[in-house]
Amino acid sequence: MTARELEVPRAAADGAPVGEIAAAVHLVPGTMRNYLSAAMPTLGAPTRYAAARTGSEQGWI
Repeated sequence: MTARELEVPRAAADGAPVGEIAAAVHLVPGTMRNYLSAAMPTLGAPTRYAAARTGSEQGWI
């Protein structure tokens, strides 16, 4: 995953709403959702929160 692709699950780690996450990483909500959708299967996670947790546990984010 690219640094940008990892930035989104990192921002989602605290469970913030989509709008807040998008604003934090300077993306529109739809684009942010696309990044999360791509990261979830890559990280083997069923939810964005699980993707953030998995990425953190693996030391990727």
